[in-house]
Amino acid sequence: MRVSIIGSGVSGICAAIRLKSKGFDVAVYEKNKMPGGKLNTFKLDGFRFDAGPSLFTMPQLVDELFELNNLNPRDYFTYKKKKIHCKYFWDDKTKFTAYSNRKKFLKEVKNKFKVDESTVNNYLKKAKIKYDLTEKIFLRKSLHKLSSFLNIETIKALFNLNIFQINKTLNEVNSDELKNKYLIQIFNRYATYNGSSPYKTPGMMTLIQHLENHFGTFVPEGGMYEITNTLFNLAKQIGVKFYFECNVDEIILEKKAAKKIKVNNNLIESDIIISNVDINYTYKKLLKQKFNHKSLKNESSSSALIFYWGIKGTYDKLDLHNIFFSSNYKEEFDSIFEKKQIFDDPTVYVNISCKDISSDAPKGSENWFVMINSPYNINQNWDRQIQISRKQIINKLEKILGIEIGKNIIKEKVYSPIDLESNTNSFNGSLYGSSSNNIMSSFMRHPNFTKRIKNLFFCGGSVHPGGGIPLAILSSKIVSDLIESK
Repeated sequence: MRVSIIGSGVSGICAAIRLKSKGFDVAVYEKNKMPGGKLNTFKLDGFRFDAGPSLFTMPQLVDELFELNNLNPRDYFTYKKKKIHCKYFWDDKTKFTAYSNRKKFLKEVKNKFKVDESTVNNYLKKAKIKYDLTEKIFLRKSLHKLSSFLNIETIKALFNLNIFQINKTLNEVNSDELKNKYLIQIFNRYATYNGSSPYKTPGMMTLIQHLENHFGTFVPEGGMYEITNTLFNLAKQIGVKFYFECNVDEIILEKKAAKKIKVNNNLIESDIIISNVDINYTYKKLLKQKFNHKSLKNESSSSALIFYWGIKGTYDKLDLHNIFFSSNYKEEFDSIFEKKQIFDDPTVYVNISCKDISSDAPKGSENWFVMINSPYNINQNWDRQIQISRKQIINKLEKILGIEIGKNIIKEKVYSPIDLESNTNSFNGSLYGSSSNNIMSSFMRHPNFTKRIKNLFFCGGSVHPGGGIPLAILSSKIVSDLIESK
């Protein structure tokens, strides 16, 4: 059977690998010159940057794709585990190092925040229980098939329903259980992993940090783009066909079944069509609004404003992942989701990949990926906002670190929600499709299929199970399983 996949984001490539390994004839059509979608790379003279996602967890999901094809992953893809998850900084000069080792992490919590180790350990254990109870139901299967719930895992989850804390927000859970304002802010931050507000997303979302604190964080040899590059090469090796600079203009339907795609004005016949582009774009542009779906009314997730800086000098106080918190986290999220504005004291994320990959920056310099959370695009004045935010970020970093930053920026590129929307067809420039600012958010995301159109499937961060590299990879598994069971 002929499968056409629209878009070569990580989920589209993974779906291609899975289906090809099951005997399907698979072709991927990509509008850009190279694969990866948001997970991409570029260079500014001697500085290399990963353009999009900078956090790598659950590497076993990548390894699994090689193992499906009887290949040893270590012959193709290598990575190392980080000893430090993240370094945190506050305006009052408080600093905290989140170690990957559980004992070291809990000891640091006790030393810095005077919080008993058992308090945080019990919190982390509860997050693990949530994850273990829901993984097979919510993350590895379609939520929109009755068969997904006819198993022992569903019964276990129902008997432990109270532990999911869906009637409280993430902030309420963290405030009740952690007490300390610094810890609350650290664990509230995980709501941003799917573009949501900790003051709206349900307490169930404590399971997000479990992926990081339990499985660990990793650095691929060669940087984050090696995830894309490695999977792309695997797909080609097993016979997947890729066509670049091939913009898909329309999904052609015949008797409510997807039959063809229109690519650069050519019609390509297909038995199965998978859209790995934003679900809103799929409906509004590719299906020409012939159909609609209630999930398209969901609130969009947050977006990001990113500065890529080539920095002169090296900074020993910083690691790969660094967070400089806003002094008023609640107001920051109110500004993003209610006012649709970037807050004037934004939380700043600084990723410096050359800390682990020395070739990413010239000797005596560093490559800084500097990101702040932003609202999705509703035609704000982004040119003006870029200038304002740039000054605010530099002032914040210089104040907390006590060093000059602005004068040491020797290369710069800026990426706004408009760029995200233009380059990846992300609706309104949102990072994760719809937000999870609702207790039913897991069920409100678009399914990986539609009952109204035969032979059409969906994968990627804008559909079930959600955004981020691990969930995008898992969506490819759900889709391939659905297609195989047709």
